[in-house]
Amino acid sequence: MIIIGINAYHADSSAAIFVNGKLVAAIEEERFTRIKHWAGFPKLSIEFCLKEAGIGYEEVDFFAVGRDPQAKFLKKIIYLLKNLSGSLNVVKERFQNSRKVSSIESELAFMSGLAPSLFAGKIRQVEHHRSHIASAFFASPFPIAACLSIDGSGDFSTTMIGVGKGNSFKVLGSVDFPHSIGIFYTAFTQLLGFPHYGDEYKVMGMAPYGQPLYVDKLKKVVELTPDGFFKLNLNYFKRATKGIISYGADNIPVVASLYSSLMVKEFGEARKKEEPLTQYHKNLAASVQRITEQVLFHILRHLQKTTGLQHVCIAGGVAQNSVANGKITMHTGFTGMYIPCAGHDAGIAMGAAMYVQHQLQKKERQPAIMSAYTGSMFTNQAIIEMLTEKGVSFELYEDELLFEKITDCLVNGGVVGWFNGRAEFGPRALGGRSIIADPRRTDAKEILNLKIKRRETFRPFAPSILKEYVDEYFELSAEVPFMERVYPIKKDKQKEVPAITHVDGSGRLHTVDKDISPRYYALIDTFRRRTGVPILLNTSFNENEPIVNLPIEALNCYLRTNMDMLVMENIAVSRVWVN
Repeated sequence: MIIIGINAYHADSSAAIFVNGKLVAAIEEERFTRIKHWAGFPKLSIEFCLKEAGIGYEEVDFFAVGRDPQAKFLKKIIYLLKNLSGSLNVVKERFQNSRKVSSIESELAFMSGLAPSLFAGKIRQVEHHRSHIASAFFASPFPIAACLSIDGSGDFSTTMIGVGKGNSFKVLGSVDFPHSIGIFYTAFTQLLGFPHYGDEYKVMGMAPYGQPLYVDKLKKVVELTPDGFFKLNLNYFKRATKGIISYGADNIPVVASLYSSLMVKEFGEARKKEEPLTQYHKNLAASVQRITEQVLFHILRHLQKTTGLQHVCIAGGVAQNSVANGKITMHTGFTGMYIPCAGHDAGIAMGAAMYVQHQLQKKERQPAIMSAYTGSMFTNQAIIEMLTEKGVSFELYEDELLFEKITDCLVNGGVVGWFNGRAEFGPRALGGRSIIADPRRTDAKEILNLKIKRRETFRPFAPSILKEYVDEYFELSAEVPFMERVYPIKKDKQKEVPAITHVDGSGRLHTVDKDISPRYYALIDTFRRRTGVPILLNTSFNENEPIVNLPIEALNCYLRTNMDMLVMENIAVSRVWVN
């Protein structure tokens, strides 16, 4: 059986393909369009998946779309009628996007040159949050687990809980739009001066610089409810009559202004881009983060008590809050959890396909998905041809010597672009498309933030650590292959690795497994043998753009920044050779 999962006409559009139960490829359309969070139809992603699997359109059994316009249809109608603001155009605008999602056979026919009728019977619509849950539970190592999907909004739900067992799961409850902890977090992200789609991680990174002084005040904005959920005080938010997110002709998601005049009155005017971040802003960020954690833990504690289960699987935009994730096993009663590599909306493609595969078609589950490496890959020969065409000098090394050369560069204060194997699926660089540096250097953050990444100085960098050494450096121990949790670094180790230690003494953990990422593991191990430290600083290979996908993109990023070395597979380019 061949299933293609699709996230279309929604932020982070993507595609994934499963062949006989196994994930063969998954990728986000932004890697091709070079536009962050691109939200159109994932034509190039679908074609990439088909090529990787070596099949044609006509061989696909199902096209699973991670959205169901019919879900909670009556509730949608009632909400829209209550919030018309005197214009029937609102209803029209809200359903235009739904019609596109419901008729993707025309897109597939255009792409393939085949008749639309060939695809009509193969399309399956899967509700947004069911897709999220499927991406987490069916990919997890747990035969039975509690499940949570939590984000801004999708198919009129903002939160969904359930229980997964074997090859199916049961929904236990949900929270309807507009009551959303994702909307809560985004509204304050906007108020703090970060208005763009996906800016929430900036607030999370800034929060440790402040104190949660406004938690009590924020409890007027969001309230925990006895049923294990929550509700917003909607007076603090603008009525979403035209949706939270809109998409223009360029398919770039734009978030509507979410905060009301009451929120401004209570918490101050929105910070303008050119205005400095004050201690008040940092304290407000810390308070918003604390409240978000309290809501998340409230939901999970209730879910754990209700189900009596020890394991939980989580997905959705709020599941990208790695600071909160790192505290879940300490505050909820759950002892183990799984969050997929693409817990955000790109993962809907994978989840929709898995929902059809297991929930609908009753196929048995496969081994857990512990590798995010499902994207593009290039041979040494292809890279050599590109560099030769561009007139760039290079050296070709065997692995052992190459890793020594890279370590030489790192220990001498260099920064290296590392382009290795298949690209990662999801928002994190995990040693496939990474920029790496020496975690022992006190100036590494400044170098990377100001000279290469050109981003806010308060944002932290992550450690990639050999999984056998986690206990030695972190207060908590777990396999975290997708960099989805922040853990406290042991106090006696923080001065040893200052570049990856955040202001609160934490690090966003990425454990590196020899069997999953052998070359990246070998590189870190070479660095360990030379320095005694089994860690590299790891950040995504990009500069205010989507993570690089092609060798030419890696080269261009290298040339316009101050990286010292570029390594693509076994090929090394040095700044000395380029200049």
